[in-house]
Amino acid sequence: MSATYAATAFTQGYEFTQGTGYTLPEYPFVEPPELRTGQPSHHPVVIVGAGLAGLTMACALARYRIPAVLLDEDNSVGVKGASSRGICYTQKSLEIFQRLGVYERIAAKGIQWSVGRTFAGQDEVYSFDLRQQGAYNLSSQPPFINIQQFYIEGFLVERINELGRVDIRWSNRVTGFEQNGECATLSVATPAGDYRMRADLVIDATGSHSPFRRWVGASVTARKGDDRWCIADVRFARHPPAERHTWVEAPFNEDRAVWQHLMGDGVWRIDYQMAPDADPEHVSREEAVRERLSRQFGADCEVEIVWVGPYAYRSECIDRMRHGRVFFMGDAAKVVSPFGARGGNTGIGDADNLAWKLAAVIRGQASPALLESYHEERHEAATQNVRVTNRTARFLRPAPGIEKTFRDAALSLARQYVFARQLVNTGRMAIANSYTRSSACEPTGGQSVQNVSFSWPDGTRGDVNDLVGWADGGLLVLVFGGTSQQAAERLRALSLAAPVRCVQVLGADDPAGAVEHVRDPHGHLQGACHVFGHAWALIRPDSYVAATGESIDATLVHAVGVCMGTPLHGEQA
Repeated sequence: MSATYAATAFTQGYEFTQGTGYTLPEYPFVEPPELRTGQPSHHPVVIVGAGLAGLTMACALARYRIPAVLLDEDNSVGVKGASSRGICYTQKSLEIFQRLGVYERIAAKGIQWSVGRTFAGQDEVYSFDLRQQGAYNLSSQPPFINIQQFYIEGFLVERINELGRVDIRWSNRVTGFEQNGECATLSVATPAGDYRMRADLVIDATGSHSPFRRWVGASVTARKGDDRWCIADVRFARHPPAERHTWVEAPFNEDRAVWQHLMGDGVWRIDYQMAPDADPEHVSREEAVRERLSRQFGADCEVEIVWVGPYAYRSECIDRMRHGRVFFMGDAAKVVSPFGARGGNTGIGDADNLAWKLAAVIRGQASPALLESYHEERHEAATQNVRVTNRTARFLRPAPGIEKTFRDAALSLARQYVFARQLVNTGRMAIANSYTRSSACEPTGGQSVQNVSFSWPDGTRGDVNDLVGWADGGLLVLVFGGTSQQAAERLRALSLAAPVRCVQVLGADDPAGAVEHVRDPHGHLQGACHVFGHAWALIRPDSYVAATGESIDATLVHAVGVCMGTPLHGEQA
């Protein structure tokens, strides 16, 4: 089957093409009102960059009913020529998308998978089924869905337009920035002319080549490698299994690594590790791609090549994720090697983390001090993901000497012994990062809560996201087991003193108390909150535990104050 795909050009870190193998939507340019009035406008929040992180942020703010402006220099989703970028979305991201109202569209278009297999040569040395693992198996969302990134971005654009509140401005390129004690000012270029706008806060989601890093003098810790790969997005006449297959030493790729994933539209993503000195233009030629595919799948395989792009890996992390009025997120804050789905998913987590905090501060429900926890939490997540993916990169392309000796020994042992298979590192699959150094969490908190199900009083099914949505951007107190009249009164007083909703969680046969309640007959909700017995859990709008405890007393009141950055006193509850 013959096919023509876009020509490619190579840059360190990302791939670009002249043209595209996908049909992407184009959004109209609308003349900004500043060009008509000749005066700068002022907004509480301006988001720059309509990629995955920026659109997630905009959608979350719209859901919290916070007005914002989103600027993007392009007129479409995806990146021109690199539209088939991220493909693998974690359970935590899917739970976030469910709260935002786009999950059903993602699930209908994408491919669910849970089985992964790792090979060395012809031997399968490691496999897993994520549905059998406790970190994944109770959520209403699957462990992973594979779908092209531009689809999710398109769904987010549609949802933002449905929700309102956010003004998306396409073909608006930010060309300058300055900030002072009163506001931030952005200079913007458009096809109809230039204008300036002011903002209380700016979200930089412009990607790894962010100009805001330079404008604010941000420092970056970076590591640049020479590990080069080539993506091939293809359709097959005879389909491979819908599983994640990886080869550490693929005999059909000169004993270098290979990834194989199924995405939406019946397209498989095949990643081939190339020689460090490989010529990017040479490895992306159609005949070279077809030769690799025929070695892997047989000379008689029939394929349609949808898109091809070479790329190189690098890792970097901004040292501070907030500089004055600017918050960095997504690839503007960090870049990781794409192992274990820790790139785009981290940007989604950044947006989910910051959005509820901004909303709480803008609404006057929380102190501006709460915003400092964004750096504390998401920088910890970023550095952890950089560290984990760098270890995978070193395993897949070990340095001569001890690294190569270790890799060879691990593969040799894994072929025969189960214990050694955990040493085979083809990408530790991403789970929600925990926070251990946050000023918005007590020491008992910092863990993510899976979107597990429970029963409403009438017997119908609900899930954690329903409760979080019911709290409407405020905190949620879940009290497991019965409560005394005095405890119920304290909970009611707390809900009057702070943006808190309180819910009693009962077993199948426990009598209802004086507080609104749900039933958790199998204990899944309690387990998801990381507590046991008679206890309470304070849940944040991003479905993270802020604190846990036993008695409904000043400890809970203090935890609410810590989480919102506004100290409360015992007499307030």
